[in-house]
Amino acid sequence: QVQLVESGGGLVQTGGSLRLSCAASGLTGLTFNRYAVGWFRQAPGKEREFVAAITWAGGNSYYADSVKGRFTISRDNAKNTGYLQMNSLKPEDTAVYYCALDTSLVVVKSGRADIDYWGKGTLVTVSS
Repeated sequence: QVQLVESGGGLVQTGGSLRLSCAASGLTGLTFNRYAVGWFRQAPGKEREFVAAITWAGGNSYYADSVKGRFTISRDNAKNTGYLQMNSLKPEDTAVYYCALDTSLVVVKSGRADIDYWGKGTLVTVSS
């Protein structure tokens, strides 16, 4: 079955950087480059929120206002992997970060529960 595995999370100081990866496996029928990739996060006691999304070939990307200019989403279709480069991290970026795939960019950006595939998340902790 399809699996999305996030990695790269950890503990970092304010102002530091992390690069998250989302590796997809088990895709059948449609290849990775037919899916939009999204990143979401959920902080303790808060709802899951949209962070960033990227289109199928990587030509267009979208960001939440809170991360614009600090985070960069990218993808390597040859490796079936999406990335989230996070710079200038702040304590309020602390959360579990999830990646998601869907054939619809609109659905990915919405963060709907019926997105095709979700990863299990990776924890990012930013210390002050």
